[in-house]
Amino acid sequence: MEYNTQRGPLILPEYGRNVQNMIHFAMTIESREERNKAANAIIEVMGQLNPHLRDVDDFKHKLWTHLFVMSGFQLDVDSPYERPNREVLNEKPQLLNYPKSKIKYGHYGKYTELILKEAVKETNQETKEYLKNTMANFMKKQFLTYNNDAVENSVIAEQLAELSGGELVLENPDNLIQTNTILKSFGKIPNKRNKMNGKLNNQKKKIFKKKF
Repeated sequence: MEYNTQRGPLILPEYGRNVQNMIHFAMTIESREERNKAANAIIEVMGQLNPHLRDVDDFKHKLWTHLFVMSGFQLDVDSPYERPNREVLNEKPQLLNYPKSKIKYGHYGKYTELILKEAVKETNQETKEYLKNTMANFMKKQFLTYNNDAVENSVIAEQLAELSGGELVLENPDNLIQTNTILKSFGKIPNKRNKMNGKLNNQKKKIFKKKF
């Protein structure tokens, strides 16, 4: 019996051992015409094994690239696409430059700070007022998204002023969207039965502590 440990490595495991063996066999065919026929037949099999690739742009091109990769770039056939270059495929991608600026409040995110800075520059007072109130409500939603506890409107107002450099000040913080309304949209408001069960459990704990 032949074990996988005795066989060569699978270059692209998603195609399986049989496809790789078919490619190795095609490489031994002397007739170029027959090799081309074999390559096209293998491409059809590869496409059937990976139907999810049909949603990928240039589906056939990807399959032909995989065919050459699995042959170790040794298969000599006529491809409808430019033959892939080993050096280009093995080339390491360039490192991305990640932003290094610090975020004051992580639950608001960097874009909230950027939008507030732009809102401060707004010269039209009506538009500026609209941006201020909209961003305050957005900040409250973001706060409640990442924090299970309720938040006072005054806290949102303070942090809005802080992030805007004191330029955006809420005159009436209580006009923000109610916390219950936001939590309901998140599905976080417990029903009456759950509330009642919670109260009963708390009472049981108190009684248990008194007895023991």
